[in-house]
Amino acid sequence: QVQLVESGGGLVQPGGSLRLSCTASRNIESFYEMNWYALAPGKQREWVAEFTSAGTTSYADSVKGRFTISRDNVKNTLYLQMNSLKPEDTAVYYCHGSIRTSSVSIENYWGQGTQVTVSS
Repeated sequence: QVQLVESGGGLVQPGGSLRLSCTASRNIESFYEMNWYALAPGKQREWVAEFTSAGTTSYADSVKGRFTISRDNVKNTLYLQMNSLKPEDTAVYYCHGSIRTSSVSIENYWGQGTQVTVSS
């Protein structure tokens, strides 16, 4: 069973920063795609950022220029650096990873989530 474990959430004032971590139980380079998602109260889970095995990144418009997704292959950890945080960023953040098991099969894995609260 592949496990993803998030950490780094907490309470921060508007304009502040946090760095979320997602540690994988296997070689993180084996994931062909990894993402961060956010689940805010009363809303559906929304995609935030993507990191591919090729090293490319992409971001939701709402976080572009403020958040940075990165990966440390030695530590098997995916990061989300969150700067200039806004109250609307308040959500439970989930790490997601997908592994291609065949040419037509993909397995998806999710972490348990870490709470980020942005409030003055």
